[in-house]
Amino acid sequence: MRKIVFGRKLSRSRKSRIALFRSLLKALITNGKITTTKAKAKAIQGQADKIVTLAKKSDLSARRRVLAFLGNDRKVTDFLFTKLIPVFKERQSGFTRITLLPRRKGDNAEMAILEWVEKYIEEVKKEKAEKKESGNKKEEKKIKKEKKTESKKNKKAKK
Repeated sequence: MRKIVFGRKLSRSRKSRIALFRSLLKALITNGKITTTKAKAKAIQGQADKIVTLAKKSDLSARRRVLAFLGNDRKVTDFLFTKLIPVFKERQSGFTRITLLPRRKGDNAEMAILEWVEKYIEEVKKEKAEKKESGNKKEEKKIKKEKKTESKKNKKAKK
């Protein structure tokens, strides 16, 4: 008799399945969307929603549980708490969306995009671009100052 067992095995051992789900969740949090098979997307969709719901509590125990769930990756956890959670303050559930894609050519697997419902990655990318630009401007200013001081020293040396 077939018993109903919660979760999906995806033809993997327990440890490799946990590692797969953890890496997919990290990629989803940092990139905003991932392209994967439909089965994997459905397998981690509930976990992604649970992590966001847990992180919305934003107390120390919630932060530690999320940190443990994501494999003690502090960067991803901080990114989740600082950038993602403020976007979902108004929303109670349904944080992710699965969009189906055409089947993969090699093995004809059903493909899907798993993404957040709210767009926040564009803002993060803009911030990173601004930081890079501002960093480049600072470097340019330093180079100009160095050139000015060198030219002043050269003028004094010529006199």
